[in-house]
Amino acid sequence: MKPNPMDASGFVLLSDFVPEVIQEIRYFSTYNFLGERVTGYEEPCAIITVQAARALKNAAGELNVQGYRLKVFDAYRPACAVKHFCLWGVDDLDRRMKPFFYPDLEKQELFAKGYIASQSGHSRGSTVDLTLFDMQTGKEVDMGSPFDFFSEKSHPDHKGITDEQYENRMFLQKTMVRHGFVPIDCEWWHFTLGDEPYRDTYFEFPVSSRYLQGR
Repeated sequence: MKPNPMDASGFVLLSDFVPEVIQEIRYFSTYNFLGERVTGYEEPCAIITVQAARALKNAAGELNVQGYRLKVFDAYRPACAVKHFCLWGVDDLDRRMKPFFYPDLEKQELFAKGYIASQSGHSRGSTVDLTLFDMQTGKEVDMGSPFDFFSEKSHPDHKGITDEQYENRMFLQKTMVRHGFVPIDCEWWHFTLGDEPYRDTYFEFPVSSRYLQGR
């Protein structure tokens, strides 16, 4: 039987499984491609399915030994947040964040080129946007482009970056793939658990630790 889209019983706070994870939940803030907090983000916390959390715990353990921590920008994304993206996409007058996130593209191209989808795998609960944090330098690892920078420069296999930046992307990708995640071809930061438990359900409950605690 298909799960109730408001049923969060298969989800957990990522920090409960990976206490050392760094979280910068961009869609709770105003520093994102919309320039405002996104509908459905009631707290700046990463929520994810139990299965994806376990896989991320294993990946984080391997990375910690090598001097890195995971830094997460987004995980579970409510369907209402995706609707917010789509409504923003048809407002041609709102271009306030264009110089920072999509300087070379128009809004319509963001959807046509696959950077933003009308239905997001994030809403199924086992997709995560993340990067690496170097514990020795105290900085994010240089990936050649920032999170949510909508450009060919953010394609994992883009050649117009330095060798070191490319190697950093491949190091992250190979680690995530080794622990069961699948990358996509247009965003170096985006990974989905290959064996995700809810392939056909787009959940609607809010991003809120209180919601999980009150289930």
